[in-house]
Amino acid sequence: MIPEMFDLTGKVALVTGGSKGLGKAMSRGFAEAGANIVISSRHEEELQEAQKEIQAGTKAKVVYRVADMTNRADVKALAQFALDTFGRVDILVNNAGGNKPQRIEDITDEVWDNIVELNLTSCMALTRALVPQMKDRKWGRIIHISSIMGLASKEARNVYSATKSALIGLARASALDLGPFGITVNCICPGPFLTDLPGKILSPEEKATFASRTALNRWGDPKELAGTALLLASDAGSYITGTAITVDGGTVVKTF
Repeated sequence: MIPEMFDLTGKVALVTGGSKGLGKAMSRGFAEAGANIVISSRHEEELQEAQKEIQAGTKAKVVYRVADMTNRADVKALAQFALDTFGRVDILVNNAGGNKPQRIEDITDEVWDNIVELNLTSCMALTRALVPQMKDRKWGRIIHISSIMGLASKEARNVYSATKSALIGLARASALDLGPFGITVNCICPGPFLTDLPGKILSPEEKATFASRTALNRWGDPKELAGTALLLASDAGSYITGTAITVDGGTVVKTF
């Protein structure tokens, strides 16, 4: 019974930002569970490499689409591509995101608009495009990748924290809209996972500080998020909706 609850055979998952980091790790987990996968990002070379890694040793069919999630036309085209390719999307993981730290008095309109479009609006738009066919089948899983920065924050993370908090609110409201149709909507709030994003913007000192703030005294490996994603994407998580699951190595609870 337990293995069957996590089985995704016959399901189709669309994962944005799926060419690296958390997105690639979650996609690989879904593929190992039997799902066919659509991944997207802005960089075709990264997508080609990720496609091979995600599919290797599985029976999954993995396809990709280059898409800029700050471009509404690209978001719409991505949804249509997935539907044209597989005829359905059962699992949507809104994982694409970015961070351009600025203190509140230094926030530019350009940065605000860009990050809000990428981290929040694209999630709404892609969800909106794919929900109707989920409702028709009375089954669907929507997962927004928020952050512990949506629950707490740090200096100069104004725009990032605002968008990640908003995703939690979006999930709560959407869960009420879609619950009667057998569709669950949840957030995952990752803590310090050593992906390209923190690798680029954090200094060595900041990386060490983040590690020390966890109960486990280390950064997470992206593979360690795959289990939570699989829970929410499968029948094993069928009664979990409208919530945010924190996967942070104990960062939020370590306050002193």
